[in-house]
Formats: sequence, structure tokens, C-alpha cells
Amino acid sequence: MIAPVLAWLRILALVLLAVVSGGCGSQADNSHVNLPPPVEVTTVGPGDVFHMEIVGEKDLPKEYQVASDGTVDLPYIQTVKVAGKEPQEIARLVRRMLMDKKILQDPSVVVTIEEYNSKRVSVMGQVQKAGSFPLTPGLTLILALSEAGGLNSIADKNKVNLTRKTKEGSKTVTLSVEAITEGRSPDIPLQAGDQIYVHERIF
Repeated sequence: MIAPVLAWLRILALVLLAVVSGGCGSQADNSHVNLPPPVEVTTVGPGDVFHMEIVGEKDLPKEYQVASDGTVDLPYIQTVKVAGKEPQEIARLVRRMLMDKKILQDPSVVVTIEEYNSKRVSVMGQVQKAGSFPLTPGLTLILALSEAGGLNSIADKNKVNLTRKTKEGSKTVTLSVEAITEGRSPDIPLQAGDQIYVHERIF
């Protein structure tokens, strides 16, 4: 009789251990994660869409998309190379060209970015629709996962890899999405080129 009792005790101990381990895992947070802060890059590239307003010129188009060669066709001054320039640099360039061509004497030009299609993040693994998504202003880990349709039924909420390029090379950390959604950890701001991979849950 002793052997069966010991066997049952072992089984019970394993079950309790699994329950305790599972409980501890669900309380994990991301405080131990050492992830370099995101580097904001605001230069434009192919596919980006920006809003440009020349004050006083109400009849001109206001939305422009950068072509694949990094140029854009603008009123009065035609084709302009804008890839790699900040919005304020584009505004200064357009203002100077308008003055150099004697089209306007002292124009006021305002440029703001609407879509950064050239800067993207990728979401792979156990999500509804894996792929590459534009880096919109304020994009975070949770928002990127939402763009990918959310986690699927076999996703591990506590094992999501985020790989980020830094000056020293690529760095990968493992994050708990559950800790973020349950408020135990803050959301993670993303930068261009971030790669997210959601692991499969071990049953």
C-alpha cells in the first residue's frame, strides 16, 4: 500500500508545482528587461506621405507622396529630392526654391508627416496576420500586435521577442504582453526596424 500512496503523493506534488509555477509565471513583469530606448527617425523616405501648406496659396494640393526614387513633384518647382530630409528641411528647401525662382517673395511653408510608410516594424509568429506594418507616430508593442490582428489561440503571452537594432548591433529581449495588458508593466514604444516574434505556447 505504501508504494501506491507514494506514487499518488508524487503526482500531487507535480500538480501543485505546475499550479504554483503557472501562477508565478502569470505575475511576471518586464522590469528586468534591458531594452535600449527607441531612436526617433523623422527623415522622409520612399512611400512616405506628407502635408505641405504654402500659406496664402489655398488652391494648391496639400498632400504629397514621396516616389520610389526619393523625389516628389511640387507646384511651381516641379521635381525635388526630399528623401533623407527632415520635414523642416523640406519646408526650408521649398521656401528657398520659390524665392530663387522669383515665384513668391517671402513664402511661409509648413510641412508635417502624415504616414511613415518607409519606416516599418515586423510582427511574426503566433498572430492572426503576420507581416510588416508602417511605423505610425506613437506606435507601441500592443498597438503593433493589434495591427497584426492580435494573438492567436496558441500564442504565449509571456514569451514575445522584440529585436531592436542599435549602434552596437541587434539586441533581443523577451517580453510579457500579459504584464502590459494587465497593467503590471508599461507598454513598449517602438522604433523603425523593430522585429516582434510571438512564440507558441507549450501545452
